[in-house]
Amino acid sequence: MRALLLLCVELALCGLEETKVDHGCSPRSSAASRRAGCSAPRSSPAASPRRTPAAGLARSPSSTPSPRPTSRTSPTILPPAAILSTLSSASAADLEPFNNDWMNKYHGRSTTVLRPRTTQEVSAIVKHCSERRIGIVPQGGNTGLVGGSVPINDELVLSLGNMNSVRSFDDASGILVADAGCILQSLSDFLLPHDHVVPLDLGAKGSCQIGGNVSTNAGGLRLLRYGSLHGSVLGLEVVLPDGSILDQLTALRKDNTGYDLKQLFIGAEGTLGIVTGVSILTAAAPQASNNMMLALPTFSNVLPLYKEVKRQLAEILSAFEFIDRRAYDLAVKHGQGRALDEADVEGADCFVLVETSGSNREHDEQKLNKLLEDLMEQEPSLINTGVLATSPAQFSSLWAIREGLTESVGKEGKAYKYDISVPQDKFKEVLDITRDHLASKGLMHDQAVKHVVGYGHVGDGNLHLNVVADAYTPEIEAALEPFVYELVAKYQGSISAEHGIGVMKTHALPYSKNALSIEWMKKVKNLFDPKGIMNPGKVFEL
Repeated sequence: MRALLLLCVELALCGLEETKVDHGCSPRSSAASRRAGCSAPRSSPAASPRRTPAAGLARSPSSTPSPRPTSRTSPTILPPAAILSTLSSASAADLEPFNNDWMNKYHGRSTTVLRPRTTQEVSAIVKHCSERRIGIVPQGGNTGLVGGSVPINDELVLSLGNMNSVRSFDDASGILVADAGCILQSLSDFLLPHDHVVPLDLGAKGSCQIGGNVSTNAGGLRLLRYGSLHGSVLGLEVVLPDGSILDQLTALRKDNTGYDLKQLFIGAEGTLGIVTGVSILTAAAPQASNNMMLALPTFSNVLPLYKEVKRQLAEILSAFEFIDRRAYDLAVKHGQGRALDEADVEGADCFVLVETSGSNREHDEQKLNKLLEDLMEQEPSLINTGVLATSPAQFSSLWAIREGLTESVGKEGKAYKYDISVPQDKFKEVLDITRDHLASKGLMHDQAVKHVVGYGHVGDGNLHLNVVADAYTPEIEAALEPFVYELVAKYQGSISAEHGIGVMKTHALPYSKNALSIEWMKKVKNLFDPKGIMNPGKVFEL
């Protein structure tokens, strides 16, 4: 309690502006209610249902977990204007967007949210918390699916939404330096007049923040074209668990001097430090983009189709997205659009969305038209039918089906979401086996599991397995876990392709990492965060 009192005093001395509650931190909010995006570049950059995690993660003497941070009692004083607290003018409802994930599955009990504006303010907060072993949960747009950005108990929430400035942009090199709280869509809007694009595109781009994207190593819809953030992020500014600032915001594309420390923080989910600034290599904006939706009679045609598409489209191919029939039907049902006439989709087992991005529209359209003609004329044909976008509106409507799948699943019921990597030819097998397994447990009916649907990125082997239920229940969860993780391990896949571990998968880490790998991951965690205050209970169990 005294620690909170001292924190209040220190923050008051920082002169932070009054915190205003923002209810736009989840994909459910409307565009009008979302946080403000990135402001113009500043003149000088800032200085350098929740379940208890299951037991069973093997621990060796050399990899003892970090000590558990002390539990905080609620402060008994009115906090300064910088603090959003249930003991000030804020209510518990005001804190809900910070304590709950957007799926309303994971729930914390934090009474205090801090919204710093600068890296120095983050440093002061973390230093204070480190000295008193107060747990901290860094939070970006809170759009995650594994409970990684909400508290487990009453940890302090450090929201980065106020750190939303573009620090610099070089239109010759394409290197952008931005605060971690910049919303992905706002960065895209900033780059548009400069003829550049962020090398990352997500369905939650209107709410997610670049710092959170980096911290979860988000993959997105165009990883096939631009690769992962491990390649495009050039440098990071990170506040370490002791409050010191690691400034590696380089604008160099080549720097071979020693260990590449930034890579440790990409995908670390805020467990090693808080990303406050990002230097990222943006790509030249394509001068021509187009897409088409193809209906396939059987999943077994997907990989032969992918090979043919790569052969004919080559350098202009930017996305190749798989949608199973059940997922497509949900998108149509919930108003995400209809790519094909109802008669055209009869007999289709799945769908593929193909996108191209190039510099010559006429050249690209010729390639796409030839591809579609060749596919239709093949005997036997790989596709039933297809539609090629002929206008910007149709281009957007085809993408709306793919990008609206998460929302459609959410409207249908409560979703158990598994973001997995498996060999591409196993996508359908994973869906069928999961569906059969649930049926054998007597759970495939409208009062339990309504649907098992899948969609994902064929180019990088990432399947989004969604089990849509009437409600979250222990019975369904027990049927799914560890079954799904065992299935992934059988195919030598990964239990997390792009969403991270969060709290959802801490107990399942051994299904993707061997004991020695986990031991060394723990050693890295203990080296950076010996007091265990950074996002406690995420990646590793408490």
